[in-house]
Amino acid sequence: MLGRPVGRRAVLGGALSLATAAGLAACTRGTSSPGVTVGPGDPSVAAAEQARTRAGVAVHRVQLTAAPARVDLGGPVVDTWAYGGAVPGQEIRLPAGDRLSVALVNQLTDPTTVHWHGLALRNDMDGVPEVTQPAVRPGGDMLYEFTVPDPGTYWFHPHVGTQLDRGLYAPLIVEDPDEPLGYDAEHVVVLDDWVDGTGRTPDQVLGELQSMGMDMSSDGPSSAALGGDAGDVAYPMYLVNGRVPQAPNTVTFKPGTRVRLRLINAGADTAFRVALTGHRLTVTHTDGFPVEQVDGDAILIGMGERFDALVTLGDGVFALVASAEGKDGLARELIRTGSGDPPAADTRPPELSGALLTGNMLHATEDVALPDQTVDREHQLILDGQMSDYRWTINGRGYDEHRPLPVTAGQTLRLTMTNNTTMFHPMHVHRHTFQLRPSEGAGARKDTVNVLPGQTVVADLIADNPGQWLIHCHNLYHAEAGMMTTLSYRR
Repeated sequence: MLGRPVGRRAVLGGALSLATAAGLAACTRGTSSPGVTVGPGDPSVAAAEQARTRAGVAVHRVQLTAAPARVDLGGPVVDTWAYGGAVPGQEIRLPAGDRLSVALVNQLTDPTTVHWHGLALRNDMDGVPEVTQPAVRPGGDMLYEFTVPDPGTYWFHPHVGTQLDRGLYAPLIVEDPDEPLGYDAEHVVVLDDWVDGTGRTPDQVLGELQSMGMDMSSDGPSSAALGGDAGDVAYPMYLVNGRVPQAPNTVTFKPGTRVRLRLINAGADTAFRVALTGHRLTVTHTDGFPVEQVDGDAILIGMGERFDALVTLGDGVFALVASAEGKDGLARELIRTGSGDPPAADTRPPELSGALLTGNMLHATEDVALPDQTVDREHQLILDGQMSDYRWTINGRGYDEHRPLPVTAGQTLRLTMTNNTTMFHPMHVHRHTFQLRPSEGAGARKDTVNVLPGQTVVADLIADNPGQWLIHCHNLYHAEAGMMTTLSYRR
């Protein structure tokens, strides 16, 4: 997701000048910045990994081949790029505390990497070219090996150009050896917005956005739940586990089964509102960490976010529907526990209009909440965009001219993210989970949070993993257009 700035119609509001944003960026509270950068090859990176690793743990070995593939999405057949020829790629699952060893083989025509989204891993395994590693060249390979310390729902994808908006993604499930939840079965649900192989590639989408330039003749899709514009790209298809809604996957359980749903949004430009016909969902985790359980009719999932939810299934055939928030389209999967005909492909469960849960509404359980302690350093992140081009910025700068945000190991860091645009931004911090700090109480532990237009999100993290780490919008096209910076450990 590193690339050149591109352009599109100007739909942003409240833009700050570069000078103003730079001035706000300078308003960083904390100690002065030490001068030595802690890079991915620094001994402290290996030391942090060693501290996470127990003697005698199992090593899980996987070969991951990234290659061109012709994939059947349930009728539409597309030429795309995928892991092992499947969309999504094969799930990786292992217990927390074990080591994962993945041999990536690149059979693509372009360089690639693998980013392990949300995992607390060593810096030189994070998969960001020019920051943590060189990209793996066509015909090349790389061994990713690291300890997986925290249970939860994660996923992996490339961090090069627009590759995320192809078929290169898969779930990674880290099991808790002492799982406290009570349930009978699990089901992993990967959501996606799809354009590749339908007459356009993601690179061409970038070009289209750029060519729109200053065109303000039309407004984009909008959503009240997202506070404004809902996305930049009109996708022809939306998928659940690699299938279009007209030919969905069907999963079968017995009536009364208590199922843990693991929901992952692998989309590039689309938030999804997820509901199960005739059922309420009990959210138990977000971004891998437990929350105080809360019931709702639907869950709003931004790009890069994950939610775990429990549901006790009734008797019949039910549609698990992921509606593209603010857009025209949906994806679905069928859950069958008994006889009956499935709902029509365009059925929208009434639960989609019911009580809606979002990550910003949740609260971490006491055992994972970060202590409410003195903040050692604070960085403001002003999320903005330029009216003259499709250019998205943090603190008035695109990634090509960004100023790293310094931090020292052991500090408590506060990130104050303010959205001055008319579009939501799912902001993702690599390797760290942060504690949301709403005006009252404590929020969820997350690594990806939706920052809505005109709003400010405050998040605290403990600087406990040295290296250089990206902070960026997980709208792929915003990131490619510059909405990225780095969290830079110094000493």
